[in-house]
Amino acid sequence: MSSKFIPFMKKTATILFILSFTVGIAIGQTNFYQELADSALVLTRQKVTYDPAYRVIAYPDGDVPADKGVCTDVIIRAYRKLGIDLQKEVHEDMKKNFDKYPKNWGLNRPDKNIDHRRVPNLMTFFTRHGTVKKITGDPEDYQPGDIVCWDLGRGVTHIGIMSRKKSSDRHRYLVVHNIGGGQVLADCLFGYKIIGHFRYEKMN
Repeated sequence: MSSKFIPFMKKTATILFILSFTVGIAIGQTNFYQELADSALVLTRQKVTYDPAYRVIAYPDGDVPADKGVCTDVIIRAYRKLGIDLQKEVHEDMKKNFDKYPKNWGLNRPDKNIDHRRVPNLMTFFTRHGTVKKITGDPEDYQPGDIVCWDLGRGVTHIGIMSRKKSSDRHRYLVVHNIGGGQVLADCLFGYKIIGHFRYEKMN
């Protein structure tokens, strides 16, 4: 074997290793967000009455009754199916960084019963620990597993998660959300003013 050929083989092997590692990461990320989108879709099979009442819940892994919930509970429950407890993640971050979170509710300390169930808090958490994606009018920019937040007007915010199901015209992915009619699948991506677009995967 030529002495010149050995360094070439080593270089090629290194490139192939890097490529395989990069592709492996990409596939892992893709699978996570597809699983997240599918876990949200499963929630649409569950009958839920919209109920924004404050409730004292367990910690960690606390949840309101399974037949109750609001928009944020869709996100919380979808992540919990993949072993990620947003109640705990948000509470732990707020304990250390309370000044970074909105003060819309007049609180002077975190409340593990409700903080993670408020859209502005989830937006802050995803901004701090996730990936902030651009807000556009192009449906191709909104992929399965993406978290989208909207302004409904008069200070009311809303949140949902992109599924892997397409709209009837095949141009957009449908959204899993709860805007008052339970945990449903809807073609509503551009139905309201988008104010947040995120991806979040907990990195251990």
